[in-house]
Amino acid sequence: MTTERTLSIIKPDAVSKNHIGDIIARFEKKGLKIVAAKMVQLKQKDAEGFYAVHKERPFYKDLVSFMISGPVLIMVLEGDDAINKNRDIMGATDPKKAAPGTIRADFAKTIDENCVHGSDGVETAKTEIAFFFKPEEITQRIR
Repeated sequence: MTTERTLSIIKPDAVSKNHIGDIIARFEKKGLKIVAAKMVQLKQKDAEGFYAVHKERPFYKDLVSFMISGPVLIMVLEGDDAINKNRDIMGATDPKKAAPGTIRADFAKTIDENCVHGSDGVETAKTEIAFFFKPEEITQRIR
């Protein structure tokens, strides 16, 4: 397997409900390691820039408003097949369609407030990680 890095965001709904520890535990139990993390209150321009790929979609404004509504925990996760593993742990975007035992099935209420974000591919992960983290902010987990 290939060691990869992926971006993970614990969104305002999950942060406000104190699900941070539960979510991180799921990543770690599946072999993903946190190599960078920071809690931030996104500014409008940051949320707009990060989600610019969705700018023409009808949900864009609501997504930006939601993402600036409270603090988020932004992380870089590392591990074998980290991108797919993270996406499996998160579950389907719509919590009603998410498999039992996934983060979204267990903690999310709606497709709009679905607890977590994860990169969907290798190139997306690189771009998303670089959006929030400088290279020197990402650690090496040697122990």
